[in-house]
Amino acid sequence: MANQNDAGQTVRGFDAQELIKIKRDGGVLAPDAIDWLIGGYARGEVADEQMSAMAMAVFFRGLDDAELSAWTTAMINTGERMDFSGLSRPTVDKHSTGGVGDKITLPLAPLVAACGAAVPQLSGRGLGHTGGTLDKLEAIAGWRAELSNAEMLAGLEEVGAVVCAAGSGLAPADRRLYALRDVTGTVESIPLIASSIMSKKIAEGTGALVLDVKVGSGAFMRDIDSATRLARAMVALGRDAGVPTSALLTRMDTPLGLAAGNAVEVAEAVEVLAGGGPADVVDLTVALAREMLAAAGISDVDPADLLNSGRAMDVWRKMIMVQGGDPDAPLPQPRDTETVRADRDGYLTELDALAVGVAAWRLGAGRARKEDPVQAAAGILLHAKPGDQVTAGQPLITLHTDDPARIPRALQALDGHWQIADTAPARSPLIIDRIA
Repeated sequence: MANQNDAGQTVRGFDAQELIKIKRDGGVLAPDAIDWLIGGYARGEVADEQMSAMAMAVFFRGLDDAELSAWTTAMINTGERMDFSGLSRPTVDKHSTGGVGDKITLPLAPLVAACGAAVPQLSGRGLGHTGGTLDKLEAIAGWRAELSNAEMLAGLEEVGAVVCAAGSGLAPADRRLYALRDVTGTVESIPLIASSIMSKKIAEGTGALVLDVKVGSGAFMRDIDSATRLARAMVALGRDAGVPTSALLTRMDTPLGLAAGNAVEVAEAVEVLAGGGPADVVDLTVALAREMLAAAGISDVDPADLLNSGRAMDVWRKMIMVQGGDPDAPLPQPRDTETVRADRDGYLTELDALAVGVAAWRLGAGRARKEDPVQAAAGILLHAKPGDQVTAGQPLITLHTDDPARIPRALQALDGHWQIADTAPARSPLIIDRIA
């Protein structure tokens, strides 16, 4: 195979079209071919339409273990690697595959830091029905997501936790490929998801990693088999890169907690840090904290005790202030609200996570395109969860928005996606499995 650049020179003996055909026909790509392809795409030598075709070929044909490892390594090699080895505490990070009401990073990062680890939490923004951690935190007056590497290191040493945007130098090929997948119908590919997540996390330089892989209607992985395959692929990539990695499979058929949106989720996270909050948010925060502390080699403290002591709240306040935020500033309030009420007595048996996520998105809490703004005050408050007993006329769901014209379409998203019956449903465990 031979590929020529604009000057007519042969480039390392590979041709994008031939590589696409190999994968299209079910063949296996050699590591050096993958390295050339990903590097060439990052440099602009492989065209968007060629990488689109390759992404679709991978979507249908997959990548074997060796290909996936090579693909992830090639993505990492297109950028820089961070180094936290000079910090005085061990580093451990958490990544969630995304869900509705998933504000766990907000109480989790300061809690783990209060226990003695450093948490370099590189987070993202929401797209579609899944909320973004940075969008939530930007509801806090003055808080900023963009930090230099020096600011990040200083925050980790001083406070123990930083939540910020990933710099453009980390796995830049992923940034281009992710945007391409979003417009070509290839987002749901397990190898492409795994390599996207793990290339950034490995390049980030964390000493250990815990994954929260969501399963259910409000998650990218709708069934346990797909979620398990994704978790195993990511755990293997971390292990091969020398980063101890484990994963918890957690349920996302109903929203996590009682809030979905931006400011409303910050308020709920602060409740958890104050020793209250919904039981499912508290339970998952503590479970992930224990997993992270074990990975970091810290065994002499129980995060549940620290959560109740107020020490995690102290770290939260410092974490917000270090990034320019005012932890005492009032959170944005919506200009308009609308409440959905129970139409009968009984037990709430269903409240679909995807429907709630879409409704929050339509209210202005999310974005359809990366460049769209979000409303800090937009979101949804739940007054009951499946299994709770309700009475006719009782508030079930309150919609928050700054634009009342958005309310009808949000109500439409919820219509038919909550149910009340005479008997209570069986409660399913929040944590389904652990993979390591």
